[in-house]
Amino acid sequence: MRTLRIRTFTMLCFCFILLLPWIFFITAHYMETKSLRFANSQLQNETLQKQLTGTIHLIEAGAGKWRDPNWQNQLHEELQKAKMDVVIQSASDLDIYRSNPERRGALSSTERFSVIEDGILLGRVTLYVPKSNTVQMISAFAGILLAFFVVGVEMRRFLLKPLEKMSAAARQLAAGDWDVKLPLSRITEIAEVRDGFEVMVKGLQQSYQKQVELEEERRFVIAAVAHDLRTPLFALRGYLDGLEQGIAQTPEKITKYVAVCKEKSAQLDRLVEELFTFTKLEYLGTTLSNKAVDLNLILRKSIDSLSPLARQKHISISNHAADDCVISGDTHLLERVMNNLLDNAVRHTPSYGEIVVQCYKDGNKIMFTIRDTGPGFSSEELQRVFEPLYRGEASRNRSTGGSGLGLTISQRIVRRHGGELAVSNHSVGGALLTGWIPVNHPS
Repeated sequence: MRTLRIRTFTMLCFCFILLLPWIFFITAHYMETKSLRFANSQLQNETLQKQLTGTIHLIEAGAGKWRDPNWQNQLHEELQKAKMDVVIQSASDLDIYRSNPERRGALSSTERFSVIEDGILLGRVTLYVPKSNTVQMISAFAGILLAFFVVGVEMRRFLLKPLEKMSAAARQLAAGDWDVKLPLSRITEIAEVRDGFEVMVKGLQQSYQKQVELEEERRFVIAAVAHDLRTPLFALRGYLDGLEQGIAQTPEKITKYVAVCKEKSAQLDRLVEELFTFTKLEYLGTTLSNKAVDLNLILRKSIDSLSPLARQKHISISNHAADDCVISGDTHLLERVMNNLLDNAVRHTPSYGEIVVQCYKDGNKIMFTIRDTGPGFSSEELQRVFEPLYRGEASRNRSTGGSGLGLTISQRIVRRHGGELAVSNHSVGGALLTGWIPVNHPS
């Protein structure tokens, strides 16, 4: 839809107001004179003046014949030719002759004079002379009124109504109703305001939707955290009560109770730490340090830290990392990613299983994969494995020691570095985690 600038619209309205009265004036002039030449008007004025002079002379010369019907007929013919009317009154103001009893002076000018002979007042004469441009002026005035009416209607249509509708839309939006209909306008400035208003509405709607989603996630996290904290706390309190009440009487039983308490406190410590990391990444935001990081070195450190747990389960970890896996990123956060991924693989790999780690450069990306020989992911887990606090266990027990945040945190750290992390099942069985990070990523 083509639009007009408001100054162009204003100029068009101004030209319309000036032009329409002139058109009306020309039309009235043509209808009266049958010509578009204004020189005829001057000629008509001269003719009218001659007719007026002749009529006055006829009335003055025939003062003694005012009541003669033949003279009155002669005067009437002259008046019709000149399109004039006359009223002749006696000295006592009584009508002697009136050419047109219905005549009114609204559209004509009057000429008044008295007829005196030998010092005696014979009568008074009133001549009604037609105005030469009365019809044209009335037409021009009508054109002005019509022009203002049309301009007012168009201004309301193009300016006022769209603004009123946008004002109503703003109040509707403030009331929480997002289903607003914004008006169209042929005025460029109003159309631009409408487009900006539409962008604002979409932004507010997206922001509101995200706020609703965050609120739902916050409620879910609070409920899940309350459950996850309650379980180890309940067990910890039970074993501590057992120690306090002397239920564990033998050294072996005391050692078992203390070991369980340490395990539950470690679970609590791990959960609180991962919740803190998740909160910083999701809500508070963290500034990445942009330094050269050797991903091969990070993988070796993570494998070394998890080797004791792997040896307990007789799990072999094979590292096939290349030497050129250097990227730009945050060392601490990337260590957290690899620790989470390898810890997840060790916990879900059965005894005498195997974990294979690979890292290599592919163009401008550093690719890494971690494959285990565990049970892999179910179809539901493949869709929800990165959801916060999701572990795919109906009872939400902690037999594997997971918090449900490790993969979520890892994926968000990788994305913060400009990369991506995905999960799948390997063709020969087991879970496969695949990720990539660009070599150079601005902080």
